[in-house]
Formats: sequence, C-alpha cells, structure tokens
Amino acid sequence: MLAIGFFDGLHRGHREIVKTVLRLRRPGYRAAALTFRNHPATHLRPEHVPELLSTLEERVNLLASTGLDELYLVPFDDRVATVEARTFLEDVLVRDLGIRALVFGDDFRFGANRGGDASLARAVLLARGVAVEAVPPVLDGGEPVSSTRIRAALGEGDFESVNRLLGEPYALRGRVVLGFGRGHGLGFPTANLEIAPGKALPRDGVYTATARCDGRDYQSLVSIGDNPTFGAGPKTVEAWMLDFARTIYGEELALRDFHFIREQRAFPNVEELVAQMQEDATHVHFPAFSLT
Repeated sequence: MLAIGFFDGLHRGHREIVKTVLRLRRPGYRAAALTFRNHPATHLRPEHVPELLSTLEERVNLLASTGLDELYLVPFDDRVATVEARTFLEDVLVRDLGIRALVFGDDFRFGANRGGDASLARAVLLARGVAVEAVPPVLDGGEPVSSTRIRAALGEGDFESVNRLLGEPYALRGRVVLGFGRGHGLGFPTANLEIAPGKALPRDGVYTATARCDGRDYQSLVSIGDNPTFGAGPKTVEAWMLDFARTIYGEELALRDFHFIREQRAFPNVEELVAQMQEDATHVHFPAFSLT
C-alpha cells in the first residue's frame, strides 16, 4: 500500500492521503510512502524553487509519526523526471515495489512532462489488480488546504491560519550559534538559531513563542529580521527566553506557538530600542489571554 507525494509540511490534506493508505492496509501488507528528497522544482524550475514548510529531516520525522511502516526517499533527478508515466506505474510501482494499492491527491501528476494522472493510474493499475485512490482536497473556508496557501499565510504572520491548515503548530528548529552579542549588552541575551537553507520563515517582526530546549519549554520573545537599528544585515532568528541563563551554543532549539506582536523597525537610538524590548517582554511575563 503506497502513498505518493512531496508532503511539504504534512498538512491536513497530506494527512488525509496517509490515513487512506493506512485504512487500506491489510494483514500481511505494509503501508508505505514514496516522497522525494528534493523538491521537483530544484530540477525542473531551479529559478522558482519555493521555500519549504519542513526540512527533509522534519518531513521524514512527520511521516514516521503517522504510523507508516516504510518510507521510500527518492532523489528527484533527470532519471526520475524523464521516466514515462506508464513506465513508472508498470515497472517502478508494480514490478519493482510490488504495490497492491496506490494513494495520492487527486491533482497529483507524475511521469515525464507530468503526463500521468488519476485516469491513467486507474487504467493501468486496476487491470493489474492494484487499487487506486485519488483523495480529494481537504477544504478550509471553501478553499483547498495546500502548502502554497500555508506559505502565503506564513509570509503574512497569520499563524492562526498556518496552524489550522497544518493541523499542528508551525515550528522553527535550529542549532544555536554565535551571533553579534548585542542582546547580552542590551539586557536581553538571545539564542541565535541557524535555520536550514530554504526553510520558510514568518514575516519579519517580533513574536512571542514557546522555546523548547533539552526537553523543557520556556516562554520567549523571538525577533526575525535584519536588525535595522544596527544598520541591517543578514536575516536572523533570535530568541530571548524567560528565566533562562544557561549557555547552549551548539544545541538545538525549537520554537513554536508564535504570536505576532509588532513589526520590526529601526529605532533612532539604543535607549529607545531597549525601552521597546522591555515593553515587548511584558507579553511574555503577562500573556495576552484570558481564563474566563
């Protein structure tokens, strides 16, 4: 039983595909997913590669968490891009993998020049005793849930939509690396995250978030942007954690539960920046929610 797709972010639509292949699993058979190591656009349209909601490691871990038995991780290269759709079905899926069912989103295209679709899959596979399930999109607000839609919401800092469409909180993970050291001098020592290249980031700004380090959660402020008060520079992701004083260079830090506070902006002097940071910190000390 095989699900196929890129599964960026493993959003609610992707999870419906996985649920379907798990439902079709029978005693003696295994449920698997086939996905690509790199986004197909890196080979087909390298000038238009989208930022990704999940790194390769995150995507693999998300798929593993669903209960699938196996994962086929295939590099998308010229060999994959040029195989004819019928050959892919007959030789790769039936002959080599021995699939008994194929599941994909109903808009999925495969094979050279995207020549394969649900109609071709049914025509070729049903005759060989292989079940075919083309899963319709999951709708939210009347529109399909998609990675493209989630990226757009992320770029607007709309985490209510991002998390709802994903079905879980969006997360940023990275190794803590040396920064410029300005935060310590300002009274707000920050952890600077090294984010994997190509990972989609929220809009520039200041957020509250939950930081997870070494198995514990900490309330935090997160700044994403190019530090315009100090003349701008490369984009950084920096987290200040409440009641945290340990040095964690080289360790991994994960951020989730983002809530937008304000735009990033240049301040005329450091004193005004510090005053604003102190105001920002009140959102961490006194979260903006009610128990009533």
